[in-house]
Amino acid sequence: MSIVISGTGLFIPAETISNDELVATFNGYVDRYNEANSAAIASGSKTPLEYSSSAFIEKASGIKSRYVINKSGILNSQRMAPEISERSDDAPSVQCEMAIAAIKQALAQANKTPQDVDAVIVACSNMQRAYPAMAIEIQAAMGIQGYGFDMNVACSSATFGIQVAYNTIKAGSARCVLVVNPEICSGHLDFTDRDCHFIFGDVCTAVVIEDSAHATAARFEIIDTRLQTQFSNNIRNNFGFLNRGDESGIGQRDKLFKQNGRKVFKEVVPMVAEQILAQLAANDLNSSDLKRMWLHQANLGMNQLISKKVMGRDVDETESPVILDEFANTSSAGSIIAFHRYQQDLKKGDLGIVCSFGAGYSIGSVILKKL
Repeated sequence: MSIVISGTGLFIPAETISNDELVATFNGYVDRYNEANSAAIASGSKTPLEYSSSAFIEKASGIKSRYVINKSGILNSQRMAPEISERSDDAPSVQCEMAIAAIKQALAQANKTPQDVDAVIVACSNMQRAYPAMAIEIQAAMGIQGYGFDMNVACSSATFGIQVAYNTIKAGSARCVLVVNPEICSGHLDFTDRDCHFIFGDVCTAVVIEDSAHATAARFEIIDTRLQTQFSNNIRNNFGFLNRGDESGIGQRDKLFKQNGRKVFKEVVPMVAEQILAQLAANDLNSSDLKRMWLHQANLGMNQLISKKVMGRDVDETESPVILDEFANTSSAGSIIAFHRYQQDLKKGDLGIVCSFGAGYSIGSVILKKL
């Protein structure tokens, strides 16, 4: 049995924020903070906040802009968080709406209908609620039979979801599986933190995975998948329902995304390169056999160094496409956006690898062959 990816879909929010717009709001916050705490800063009991800049953001990350579900709330200097209204239980959730748009595109590309799908896996960094599962709501909204469930491995959720779908089909539990990644990253980002206020954007991707015997529009065969996790506190978010058990922690900095970026860079880059090289070797392949690397889109410098370690030379954007300049870090969706946008030029038999990495630490990589 061969298992294939036959379609991908991408939902992009209507609103976008440039670095200049984000910096203007952030620097306004810095001015107010430093003025309000001027006495403490003068006495040395508090440290003044530093300005951000578009040049700083681009040099640190390669990011130039990001799409968001809500722009006005983020750029409101008194709020600096997305403004997304509560909905009744009878209304579709925000993540469900995002997912439906991406799924419809993926199904059309795969020449499939909702009736052809046996399972829905929603794999992303943060679900907007604890339960019922987002996947089950999406399943119902699309009229899909079978089953659905949610999973979270942070930025590696998509590749982990692809392996789960692959194994599910291989085991005979399903013939066609949707893996969906609705990421509202702006909801768990601290826009008042200079080190990370620019990192994330919002988006949703979808991938159709199926048994090749039933595929009519197969695009890539899944040759191999590999997963790895290693515990680290260097990327963390402590928000959860147990926060109400200790009121002193509510609203504290650790209830949003935080990271030690330098340690993440130093520790994750070699782990990712080593995993890819080991996976290639286990499949009797060399790095020179890869025509494309669709890497997680978190930081341009990380991707350039990973690519160089894998290939043994500098790699250009033709071989390792970059989308984070336009989208910023979209967590699990980043590598799938790159795959969705940069695959059409590959020839039959060409090999590529989708690889994501992030909090956990977690690394997922999928070797693909163009059909």
